[in-house]
Amino acid sequence: MPTTRLGRDFRLLWSAAVSSRLGDALRTPALALLAATLTRDPRLIAAITVAAQLPPLLFGLLGGVYADRWDRRRTMALVDGARAALVAAFAVAIVTGRAGVVTLLLVAFLLAALGSLFDAASFALLPSVVPPTALPRANGRLQAGTAVAGGFLGAPVAGLAFAASPALPFAVDAATFALAALLVLALPRGGHPPVPAGLPTDRARRPSVLAEVTAGLRRLRDDRTLWQVSLLSAGCNLAISGLLAVLVLHALDVLRVPPAGYGLFTASAIVGGVVGALTAGRIAARFRTLPALRVVVAGQTVALAGFAFARHPVPAGLALAVFAAGTSVWNSLWTSYGQQRVPAALLGRVGAAQRMLGLLTAPVGATLAGLVAGAYGTVPVTVAAVGTFALVTVAAWRMLRPAAPTPPVDRPTTAGTAVRPGPPPSR
Repeated sequence: MPTTRLGRDFRLLWSAAVSSRLGDALRTPALALLAATLTRDPRLIAAITVAAQLPPLLFGLLGGVYADRWDRRRTMALVDGARAALVAAFAVAIVTGRAGVVTLLLVAFLLAALGSLFDAASFALLPSVVPPTALPRANGRLQAGTAVAGGFLGAPVAGLAFAASPALPFAVDAATFALAALLVLALPRGGHPPVPAGLPTDRARRPSVLAEVTAGLRRLRDDRTLWQVSLLSAGCNLAISGLLAVLVLHALDVLRVPPAGYGLFTASAIVGGVVGALTAGRIAARFRTLPALRVVVAGQTVALAGFAFARHPVPAGLALAVFAAGTSVWNSLWTSYGQQRVPAALLGRVGAAQRMLGLLTAPVGATLAGLVAGAYGTVPVTVAAVGTFALVTVAAWRMLRPAAPTPPVDRPTTAGTAVRPGPPPSR
C-alpha cells in the first residue's frame, strides 16, 4: 500500500508542536521546583497542580464552541502569542522577586484555560492538513515528536536550567510559544470552519453557546462507536491515573529502583510511547481502527499484569514500555477515528467533548490510588489497575465491532495547526 505524503503544512505544524512541547517540558518541573522554594505546605503545592487540571474540565466544552466559531489558524496563533506574553511576564516577575504562590496559581490556571481553546482548535484543524487516510500516521508523528522533545530533550535539562536561573525555563518556554505562533502563521491563510447548510451565518441569529455545546455533545452521543470509545478511554484513564499517582513509590519500594536510576526507569515509558506512536499509522492501515483498538487494549492488559507482578526493574521497565506503546497507539487511532467521522463544522466541540469525557475519571483514579496505597501499599493499586484494564478489554471486544463504512464528511480546504498531545502514559 503506497504511503501518503504528509506534506509541507504538516511539517510546519509538527515543528510548532515539538517546539512548544520542548518549552512545556522545561516549564512544568520548573513550576513545581519554584513552588517548593516558596512554600513547603503540601496543600498549597497540590493546589497549583489542581489549578492546572481544572480548566480543561471547566472550559473544555466552551473552547470547543469557539474553535468551531472562529478562524482556527488565527485562533492558534493568538493563543500561542498570549501564552508567550503570559510566561514572559512571569519570568520577569521571578527576576524581580514578585512571583508568589498566588501568582503561580494564576499562571497555571490561565495557561491551562488557554490550552483548552488551543487543543480544541488543533484537533479540529489537523484533518485539513492531511488526507483522512493519513490521520493515524500524522497523529502518531505528532505524539512521537512531542514525546522526544519533552522526555529526551526538555525534561532532563529542566532541573539544570532552573539551577542556573529560576527564570530561565520560563523564558525559554515563552520563546517556544512565540516560535510556535510564527510557524502556525506560516500555514496557508484561512481556517474558518464551514457553516453547515441551513444554519444562519449572521451573528445576530447564531445559536447560543449552550445550544452549540449541546449540539457537540449530542453529536458525540449519537455516534455510537465514538461514544463507546470515549467511555472505554475513561475506564482506562481511571487505571492509568491511579498507576501514575503511585509509580514513584512502587518503583522505589517494590521494584527497588535506586533513586538515581528512576529517571532511566521512567524513560522506558517514553521509548515505548515513541515506538507506539510511530507504528500507529501502519497498524491502522493493516488492521483497521476498531479491530486494532481491541487488540491494543488486550495487549496493554497483559503488559500491565507483567508490571504488577514484576519484582525487578528490568522486566517491570519492559512491561511499562509495552504498556506506553499501546497507549500511544490507542491515542492516535482514537483521535484519528473521530477526526475522520465528524463533520468539520463540529470537530472542535466533539473533540472537546471526547477529551472531557475521557479525563473525567483521572482525578478519581489518582485519589483512590492515594487512599489505597496509604492503607495497603502500592501493589494493590497495580493489581486493581490490571483488573480495570481487564474489564475494559472485555467491554471493548463486545462493543468495538467493525461498522459499515461511513460516507466521507465535509472537510475544510485550509491548513491547520499543531496538536500538543499529552505524555505517552496517559490517555
